[in-house]
Amino acid sequence: MRTRMALAAAAAAALLAGCDDDGTATSGSPTTSAASTLADATPRSTPEDAQPKRGKPSGDAGLTVTDIRIGHQPGFDRVVYNLGGVGDPGWIVQYADRAVQDGSGTIIDVAGRSILEVQITGSAYPFDSGATPYAGPDPATDPSAPAVAGVYRSGVFEGTTQSFIGVHADRPPFSVTTLTNPTRLVIDIATP
Repeated sequence: MRTRMALAAAAAAALLAGCDDDGTATSGSPTTSAASTLADATPRSTPEDAQPKRGKPSGDAGLTVTDIRIGHQPGFDRVVYNLGGVGDPGWIVQYADRAVQDGSGTIIDVAGRSILEVQITGSAYPFDSGATPYAGPDPATDPSAPAVAGVYRSGVFEGTTQSFIGVHADRPPFSVTTLTNPTRLVIDIATP
């Protein structure tokens, strides 16, 4: 009986060691490549709707996108925006008919059947956040992620970082979450 209790305690400790500070399980340490399999937490459930999603930033937020990663999990593809700086991000994520760059009105050509616009509120220019900005491919792609045609960056305008995710399907369900250590905004897009 003591052996079973010791094994159960060891298993629980191992599970907790693989969790973020919000209690969400992780499968390892984060990677830093723009296109890689993801070591971030899996969602509590598969995305269920395609309605717009909103969240408010913390009052001290001053964040810069430092990395963009894409990966595939059973039932969904994941896009992760790593963020450097201070505070917690806010977001407005919704499908758009066209990819229109904030500030200039420039139309961005985005691959796929649908365009998911991601606005990260509480953003700051790199010289204000002290974070090194993402300098990887534009668009970022990962062939192992069948739902995502590409992640396009647009830049920071009036405290908001704008990005577009080209999606191969016609407006599939998606979810938005944040993770910490490091700070990340996570978009999960349902796959058939």
